[in-house]
Amino acid sequence: MDRLITATEANQRFSEMLRDVQSGETFVVTSRGKPVARLVPIDEATAIAEQRRKVHDFLDYVETLPIRDAGPWKRDDLYDR
Repeated sequence: MDRLITATEANQRFSEMLRDVQSGETFVVTSRGKPVARLVPIDEATAIAEQRRKVHDFLDYVETLPIRDAGPWKRDDLYDR
């Protein structure tokens, strides 16, 4: 679960936050009540980046596939009778 922390508090307690992040905690830094950043352990950040890369690679692949013409159909044709 992310711990919310203001930007001011994060600035004052940055060293403590780093120790907590090394222990596996995550923080969401807010500015004027709105989330602006997320501080996560490097392993989690790496996993998220890798997952995002895989999704983008898949979407790039899908865009290369030819569009197939299914011919004329009606929505009722999609259901078994």
